[in-house]
Amino acid sequence: MMRIAAVLLIGLMSDLTSGCGGRPPPPPRGVVEGDLGSWRFRRYQPVLDVEVWVEGNTAAAYTATYVRGEAEKQGRLGDRDLVSVFVTRYEKDDGVAQETARFAKRLAKESGYEVEETEIGGVRALSIRGHGEVWVMWTAARHVVKVGGRGRDDVPESVVEAYAERYPSTLASGALRAPLPAEKAEPAAPYDPNNPTPDWDSYDSKRGKTTSRPKKK
Repeated sequence: MMRIAAVLLIGLMSDLTSGCGGRPPPPPRGVVEGDLGSWRFRRYQPVLDVEVWVEGNTAAAYTATYVRGEAEKQGRLGDRDLVSVFVTRYEKDDGVAQETARFAKRLAKESGYEVEETEIGGVRALSIRGHGEVWVMWTAARHVVKVGGRGRDDVPESVVEAYAERYPSTLASGALRAPLPAEKAEPAAPYDPNNPTPDWDSYDSKRGKTTSRPKKK
């Protein structure tokens, strides 16, 4: 009996030790619905549009808003006193890292943002700047996390660290330089004899006519 009791006691102590030293788990609704140091939690909201879309991988998105406690006490809140966090949760990990890198590259190429790899608070992330916004974004297991806001020139390190505890970064070094899988071409629309697709390759500028593409067999 004493031996059994000793084994149970050791097991209990081990569980307590691992529980105290482990990372906090991801919140049930994605974002931390509580204060983060000097940043006070003020709003939670589910998001209908998923920013980083991954084909065949169902996702849900959540956002939280935090305000600087001291500024709130003074009754004066500016852009620098607000920070937003977006968390996207996927059904599985497949394709999340690749599509996040593709999304960031598109922001740089098509929307004029400055995108680069960085490290903030020991967290490897992507820095996104432009159009009056500053964000950091990183991938975690089955998640994408984005922290920042408009009218800011930096991102609060303490907020990044708090989320990285729950969502450790899996962003690979050189993520922006790594080649990406080719995107799948959109399938051709089915042939409609009542509304045939013009064949612009056969366009005759003198006659101002095109021929219709024949139905594929």
